[in-house]
Amino acid sequence: MPAPLPNVPLTGSLDDPARARDLARMKRLATGLFVLAAAVFLACVLFGGDRTWVGYVRATAEASMIGALADWFAVTALFRHPMGLPIPHTAVIPRKKDQIGTSLGTFVQENFLTRRVVEERLDGVDVPGRLGAFLASPGRAERLAGDAGKALGALTDLIEDDEVQQAVSAFVDRKLRDTPAAPGLARVLELAVDGDRHQEVLSAGLTGLAEFLADNRLVFRTRLGDASPAWVPDWVDDRVFDRVFDLLRGFLAEVGADPGHPVRQVYDRRLRRYVHALRTDPDAAARVEQFKAEVLEHPAVRTWSGSLWSTAKDGVVTAAADPDSELRARTVRLVLAGARLLQSDPTIRELVQRQFRRGAGWAVERFAGDAADLVGTTVARWDTEETSRRIELQVGRDLQWIRVNGTVVGGLAGLVIYTVAQLLS
Repeated sequence: MPAPLPNVPLTGSLDDPARARDLARMKRLATGLFVLAAAVFLACVLFGGDRTWVGYVRATAEASMIGALADWFAVTALFRHPMGLPIPHTAVIPRKKDQIGTSLGTFVQENFLTRRVVEERLDGVDVPGRLGAFLASPGRAERLAGDAGKALGALTDLIEDDEVQQAVSAFVDRKLRDTPAAPGLARVLELAVDGDRHQEVLSAGLTGLAEFLADNRLVFRTRLGDASPAWVPDWVDDRVFDRVFDLLRGFLAEVGADPGHPVRQVYDRRLRRYVHALRTDPDAAARVEQFKAEVLEHPAVRTWSGSLWSTAKDGVVTAAADPDSELRARTVRLVLAGARLLQSDPTIRELVQRQFRRGAGWAVERFAGDAADLVGTTVARWDTEETSRRIELQVGRDLQWIRVNGTVVGGLAGLVIYTVAQLLS
């Protein structure tokens, strides 16, 4: 059998001065009425004589005493053994505390934690409106963004960076290797061709090549002089170089300035054929895959994939902790936009209301038994004497009225019974 759970203290203060005073006052009142009835009874016995009216008073006082004692016994038996005597069926709450807790949990489960009760309650609650008003209250979005940033920082502190970094690196490498490169490259080139972006790339390349030639004119001239035979005069080399260099630059400028130049047309046709080959030719696709594999094996790429987690984490955490960061600002705007939708958009409001109602019903059906068990086990772990004292403080004042009423009603009943008996005799 499982070991019993240790007792736990009840939450809140056990000493409630106001309730304790009210309980003590009601006990004095109920006891005082009993003492008064007993004094009247003794006076009637000792000094009443045979006067007729004394019998009525004595019967009333006697019945009041009996009613007071019976109700005192009943009230006291709820919380303790009367006069400390272990009378059967007394000290009900201390003896039945665990059963009371179980019954209370079952009562709550069957009468409160049901889908019908929860859904009926939610039908009268404007859930999206209340949620939207909560989110839209002044400063709420900023506080939520700050809390989210703190929670994100705390979460990342709990994560082992080395393990996550290895997992992220392996995941990225696996996804890149498993994803065919040829279709993606074909799609990119196709988009470039359809939008004439490839011609813009060619124009930029021609411009860059022309600038490269101009910046290295002396280098090329020196290279020509070194390669030219020694018997060729320098002025001939200069004439030849200038001629060839100007022709090359002119050709580059001509191709760059003419959108319909034959070179551009040939470039366009070849690029389109290559896009088609990437989609249909296995050899072309295999060459792209081989190139991709070589790139992935490069140390720089491996270093980059290994640093993805730390780079992303540091960037997000830093931005989340900075009140002036764009991430925090976007979070605030997102919260405020959500608040406006919850308050004004009929479709969103109906969706949130329906889903919240459905989710609450599901949660009640799923966890009602757990809640009942929680009530039962929690009550079972409460200290017995403390529980009795707490309950007595909560309801004892009203229970003392039972003693008062028992004294009064008992006296009236005794008076009626005695009167009837006198009339019949």
